[in-house]
Amino acid sequence: MVKHQPLQYYEPQLCLSCLTGIYGCRWKRYQRSHDDTTKWELLWFSILTLTFFLTFTWFYFWWEVHNDYNEFNWFLYNRTGHWDDWSIPILITTAAGFTYITSLLILALCHITVGQQMNLHWLHKGFLATILIATVTAMVSIQEMWHGEWEVLYISLQATAPFLHIGALGAVTLLAWIVAGQFARSDKAIFQMLLIVAYLAVAIALYLVPLTISSPCIMERKDLGVKPRIIGHRGAPMLAPENTLMSFQRALERQTYGLEADVMVSYDGIPFLMHDRTLRRTTNIDNVFPELSALHSSMINWTILERLNAGEWFLKTDPYWTVGSLPSHDSTEAENQSVCKLTELLLLAKEFNATLLLNVHPLPSEHPYSNTYINITVNTILASGIAENLVIWLSDNDRDLVREIAPGFHQASGIKRDLKSLRDRGITVLNLRYTDINGDNIRKYREDNMTLNTYVVNEPWLYSVLWCAGIQSVTSDAPHILRKVPFPVWLLSPDEYHIIWITSDIVSLTVIVGVFILQKWRLGSIRTYNPEPIMLTLPFANNQGTSGS
Repeated sequence: MVKHQPLQYYEPQLCLSCLTGIYGCRWKRYQRSHDDTTKWELLWFSILTLTFFLTFTWFYFWWEVHNDYNEFNWFLYNRTGHWDDWSIPILITTAAGFTYITSLLILALCHITVGQQMNLHWLHKGFLATILIATVTAMVSIQEMWHGEWEVLYISLQATAPFLHIGALGAVTLLAWIVAGQFARSDKAIFQMLLIVAYLAVAIALYLVPLTISSPCIMERKDLGVKPRIIGHRGAPMLAPENTLMSFQRALERQTYGLEADVMVSYDGIPFLMHDRTLRRTTNIDNVFPELSALHSSMINWTILERLNAGEWFLKTDPYWTVGSLPSHDSTEAENQSVCKLTELLLLAKEFNATLLLNVHPLPSEHPYSNTYINITVNTILASGIAENLVIWLSDNDRDLVREIAPGFHQASGIKRDLKSLRDRGITVLNLRYTDINGDNIRKYREDNMTLNTYVVNEPWLYSVLWCAGIQSVTSDAPHILRKVPFPVWLLSPDEYHIIWITSDIVSLTVIVGVFILQKWRLGSIRTYNPEPIMLTLPFANNQGTSGS
């Protein structure tokens, strides 16, 4: 007959039963010693830990690139020819995988805490391997297709690093209970030494990591520059179909500083606004003129362009997930938008005294106006009567001709060059993607009286970082959101940050020391667990039972 353990050993049995059942599908008995954990199970724990950090990195990355989801979808559209929203499904599956892996890791740590043998069920192992492979594949794919986007990690850390540091410090402090428990239980001096050295190395590294944290938003409030001006990217494409009159109107109603637009010249010489090389994404050309849908957007006469609907696609694809929040009259208006002429935009900008950032697209060589489209576009602008100083000319083609015809235009470049080269070309505005700049660039350009505009900036956290860094203006799909940001999301003086940093370190160190003392006192007399299997029954029950699934 098996001798029953005292009743106090059975008190946590329900929790232990759930713990071992969920992790290893062992519901009827458990092992009160983790010394029996095999090297294979330790290997799976290592794989689980690695997968946690990889999925955390991928989840963090994909969450932070929310600013560029539309760009990602457009990137895939250019390769597939079909508009599909891949960003949200990727985010949902990433969040689900990260949650699952985190849950498994917590269960594994609980096994270690209570001294249980780790025995991960084969089904969990299958899911774990699948998530690991999927995460690595996703990271490699981004590196191959969209490698520049990894710069977002560095930029986002300028906004989140101080808070991630506190979170990591809290996690390591909580781990002190487990580490101290293992230290107190072990009879092996070498194991104790290695354990304490490894743990303290991680803790000390976290205590000192703020020395490497650099954020433009750690600054004195008096040094904060003026709020960056907001330029509507193709209008306000979250509120209306891009490059349509309605989109530009909505942007100006939100008091934007200016408007960015893409200019093409039709086959019969009429400047109009369109971004894509074809009309398939933003018009109904596939339905009404399918034989023309594969042509370059500029290879079609205006008499056909003006008959196309340029708004139905917006309601159908909902590219920014904003259609559901629009008033019914706005949805009706959006549904009836047409391709916009450049002259319509010029009249609107003139009325609101708004700046125009114009990106004039080159035409195919077989286009009848391929050699004169710049002249046509400039003359159209001048004929509208809009003040020349309201126009920022972004195209590099025939720049000398433009400067001769319209000397009042601000010349802009989208290519990062040295300052001498920019001055020689008469460039006064630099238009760069936000991942292509850093604090040193910004200071250097400002000192040389170069206006720096960044695109496309939609998220308040990103807008705040650029504001703190000294950017003069941003191009945005979300002017209605950014205009409501009265101040950077957070701003700390160096002294305030140092107080938070040092206080967090002291609190963490105090808790860790206290936990080690408590665990040593609580477990000092316990070195090993009784390896005898303990039945998950009450003492007065029989000792029959078998292992779980």
